[in-house]
Amino acid sequence: MSPTFRALANRNYRIYIAGSVLSNTGTWMQRVAQDWLVLQLTHSGTALGITTGLQLLPALLFSPIAGVVADRVPKRTILRFTQVAMALPAALLGLLAVTGVVQTWQVYVLAFVFGIGTAFDAPARQSFVVEIVGRDDLANAVGLNSASFNVARMIGPAVAGVLIAALGSGASAAGWVILINAISYLPVFISLNLLDGSLLRPSPVTGTRKRAVRDGVAYVRSRPDLVLILCCVFFVGTFGMNFQMTSALMATSVFHKGAGEYGLLASIMAVGSLAGALLAAGRTKPRLSFVVLAGAAFSLIEIGSGLMPSYVTFAAVLPLLGLAALTMITSANAMIQMTSTPMMRGRVAALYMMIFLGGTPFGSPVIGWVGETFGARWMLVGGGAVSFLGIAAATAWYAHRHRSGELRAAASDLRWRSVRREDVVRAG
Repeated sequence: MSPTFRALANRNYRIYIAGSVLSNTGTWMQRVAQDWLVLQLTHSGTALGITTGLQLLPALLFSPIAGVVADRVPKRTILRFTQVAMALPAALLGLLAVTGVVQTWQVYVLAFVFGIGTAFDAPARQSFVVEIVGRDDLANAVGLNSASFNVARMIGPAVAGVLIAALGSGASAAGWVILINAISYLPVFISLNLLDGSLLRPSPVTGTRKRAVRDGVAYVRSRPDLVLILCCVFFVGTFGMNFQMTSALMATSVFHKGAGEYGLLASIMAVGSLAGALLAAGRTKPRLSFVVLAGAAFSLIEIGSGLMPSYVTFAAVLPLLGLAALTMITSANAMIQMTSTPMMRGRVAALYMMIFLGGTPFGSPVIGWVGETFGARWMLVGGGAVSFLGIAAATAWYAHRHRSGELRAAASDLRWRSVRREDVVRAG
């Protein structure tokens, strides 16, 4: 089997990723439909930013707790519960929209509830992959996960745009698409039950220490390389990767296009994202420099995308934007998991998701306000500029810290690898 796809030799991984592709397709369909629903109800970029922010706010509020849960409870059990937790608010929002009674405040509330399920799902899902494939194939599996996510990202928005347009382009049409996403969590639930438990490699499950969250934060602070990764992810995730909002406003307010053209933009970007994920899957060991350089490249390309004169030229730049974004995200994700101590992996993954998604509740309303006040183009130009300056500052800090504390950081990580072994029990 090609090195790019070697993790697929694992039967459990094949089952797991098949369910994920179907569910991710539904998720991307809902993202487009929910944004379209908000625009139909409010015609406001600020409202769109608030919706995105509320959906991602739970990542900021609950990720530290979710990371502790992921280290204490078998991850397959957590994932079973989170599929239900995400399906229920999606089903309710879809029904409200289809019946014509949906209001903006209801979208806000259900987006927040949906985000709670996502906050607990993400760290368990991130750290469950290594239990399926083992450490040797982890980087490849992370890359393939990103590739499958972006296959769904190509299919989902395009299908959602076509369906919304075919069903009349109103709130009811968006509701039917959201209902499809509610059903899409069933394949993941089934795939989790089909996995052969004897082939899994469960990580140690920690005890019930009160300092569990603080231990995770202290571990990350002792690792300058992890701090640099998280800084890059924060700036790009908070100010740069507001694609749902920026694409919606660029399509509607700048280029005066409809739902079909808006959905197509997400699919076009996913072409580049898929290429970035497959390139990452072919690398056996991700490098810190890949994270930094890809983040800087993303920032500059985003500035350029905001200056494109037409829908066609804007769409042409999006694959490059997706390529840079996924190269950074996949490399960061793989490094976080491969270099973290196993007993800390869930908490580090949770901090990663908290920083990656948790900054968006603050960034999205600001970016949305910028778009509504100064124009949609400034959302991209300003977001890219802030991301680039943030990455540059974090890299300068790391270079200074690396020169002065490399040996101290290595000794600190060794200490964490042996810390409180009496608190570790094996997963049953």
